[in-house]
Amino acid sequence: MASIPPQARSKQLRACLLCSIIQHPMDFRKNGCPNCEELMQVLRGHHESSLFSLTSSQMKGSPDRISVCTTTYFDGIIAVIDAEASWVARWQRTSKYVRGMYAVRVKGRIPEDVEAELESRGIKYRPRDQSDQD
Repeated sequence: MASIPPQARSKQLRACLLCSIIQHPMDFRKNGCPNCEELMQVLRGHHESSLFSLTSSQMKGSPDRISVCTTTYFDGIIAVIDAEASWVARWQRTSKYVRGMYAVRVKGRIPEDVEAELESRGIKYRPRDQSDQD
């Protein structure tokens, strides 16, 4: 479960470009993304080039990875407590994720090589900027 960041640190918050969870950079560095860390491990394990290793390794412990896979540019915050029962979580495509704070819209995209690797594994990347509406 992700924690709710204290107000004093709110200007430093970052949103994951894959799942839109909002955390402090130190939380991403200490624990990684609670929704995407396992996915990133799988991607890293299937591709060995040094460029891909830099951009698709886990966020946990990696400031470089955090800076390319998260952003400070996001709009709106949703508190998700019971994701499976929440219509808002279904609308935001976060119903299978951990409880926590999520951005309504995240500005930016994951690196192209990460997107290509996701697609090669049959995972469709859907930007969190609401440009890809259902």
